Amino acid sequence: MKKFKLILLLFLAPFVLLAQKEFNGLEMNLGNLYRLSDAKTRSISPENFTGEPGKGGMATLEEGNAGDVARELGQGWKVNPFIIIEEGETFTLAEIDDMGAIQHIWMTPTGNWRYSILRIYYDDETEPSVEVPVGDFFGMGWQEYAPLNSLPITVNPGSAFNCYWVMPFREKVKITMENIGHEEMRLYYQIDYTLTEVPDDAAYFHAQFRRSHPTEGAIHTLVDGIKGKGHYVGTYIAWQVNNRGWWGEGEIKFYMDGDKEFPTIAGTGTEDYFLGSYNFENKKTHQYEEFTTAYAGLHQVIRPDGLYNSQQRFGMYRWHVQDPIRFEKELKVTIQDLGWRSNHRYLQQQSDISSVVYWYQAEPHAPFPKLPSANELEVN
Repeated sequence: MKKFKLILLLFLAPFVLLAQKEFNGLEMNLGNLYRLSDAKTRSISPENFTGEPGKGGMATLEEGNAGDVARELGQGWKVNPFIIIEEGETFTLAEIDDMGAIQHIWMTPTGNWRYSILRIYYDDETEPSVEVPVGDFFGMGWQEYAPLNSLPITVNPGSAFNCYWVMPFREKVKITMENIGHEEMRLYYQIDYTLTEVPDDAAYFHAQFRRSHPTEGAIHTLVDGIKGKGHYVGTYIAWQVNNRGWWGEGEIKFYMDGDKEFPTIAGTGTEDYFLGSYNFENKKTHQYEEFTTAYAGLHQVIRPDGLYNSQQRFGMYRWHVQDPIRFEKELKVTIQDLGWRSNHRYLQQQSDISSVVYWYQAEPHAPFPKLPSANELEVN
């Protein structure tokens, strides 16, 4: 009997320890939503720039950007719901000196989304870990609204951008928006985060933009020069085709941890990587069929209109949430720009391809290439 009790105790011990472990308020899902935590919920918006408790909605009529429309109601009545970022100005959206994680970002920027540059810095680093035009970050590289309904990113009617990528920080996080355009922009935004203990094995969220306009050698480099240990979690591409016919035969390739001429991971085609098949074609209508799902989508198809929209343009995303691509030392990712030509032969194309890649890694990260100028970013 004693032996049986000992065996039972040894069997149950890990489960008892697990049950007693304090929940830190991260890794949220329906399966743990009932658990209590000592994590502190905070939120930053133009109505509370610091996220401090009891400091929301305090702007006076003189201070608020909407003071005029609130003049009959006064303080506390939607006096400062947005900010204005002037031409050439960089505005600090949030600066948090603590430990925790960003869990959700909502915003609805006006103006040219390619000219609004989102940057995120962790723990007093001088080089950003995220540097992207805000439209591309949220899957809207073509400056036109299209519904996007996935787990990490959603874009809802009225051009409401939402991000659910978890972004841990240990000492500090700073989020900025730069307006590189020639007109002021208005920005409504809210950044929801939790102050809590971050696990030792938590990596930092990164995102980087690149553009090939057009591609050289029929290759678009999604990212190169990632150094350190981490895992790749997502791809967004805005793709303009500059020739007729089907354009998506190109393979995506992941070169990792010493790969030279040949990669460790090679896909079978562009539509296959984005979890479609056979040209994204609806076999009944013989048209491209948009779709938007939890982990992948062809959410945007811009068709020539016979006037100004002269090229086919596509927006696609693929999130590696259930299948992150892990690397130990380094990573490079490319995609071929490949279509069809006569006599059933591949065509090396010269498309206009913009992309954002998303990954987690231990800091420090390698410096990013210089972001293109406003003229080089412009969609035309």
